[in-house]
Amino acid sequence: MARYIGPKSKIARKFNDPIYGPDKFLEKKGFPPGQHGQNKRRRKQSEYGIQLQEKQKAKYTYGILEKQFRNVFAKASRKKGITGENLLKLIEARLDNVVFRMGIAPTRAGARQLVSHRHITVNGKVVNIPSYSVREGDIVGIREKSKSLIAITDSLESGHKSFSWIEWDDEKKQGKFLNYPPREEIPENIKEQLIVELYSK
Repeated sequence: MARYIGPKSKIARKFNDPIYGPDKFLEKKGFPPGQHGQNKRRRKQSEYGIQLQEKQKAKYTYGILEKQFRNVFAKASRKKGITGENLLKLIEARLDNVVFRMGIAPTRAGARQLVSHRHITVNGKVVNIPSYSVREGDIVGIREKSKSLIAITDSLESGHKSFSWIEWDDEKKQGKFLNYPPREEIPENIKEQLIVELYSK
């Protein structure tokens, strides 16, 4: 399966959750997409169906393909602690997500493109792999030649949320990944325990 690049509102309506940010179409049409979305009587979802939907929502939210997601889950299950929380922490530490959290790009898709096009550095070296795992203490910055890019300057000027696990230096246009985020500070509406139950079958 290729990465989804279709209408984002359609996916948000599918999960009835603004996973890509504020969505006026979701507010206006609070029912599933499709010709019969408004009138269709849905059968009660099975336990498996609910778990699968939660995994799909997490994949769409972070823009991760199935094989990558499965690999991250395997890594999370080997770590000490709660597997579901480990899963989200490892996903949050992906380079494309860290770039997004720092406000260098307004969306994860935009962050992924900046990384792929070699505009982002980690500890002073260019890294062009969006799934690269950022470690505690790593410095994520913008390549010197890319600091004047309109897409980057506009995103930084529009302001961004601050997170306890990220330290941003506006003067140097770089941020430090202090630690893996605590679960209660990850804003995404994902029930990670359902994903753990799905993969445990």
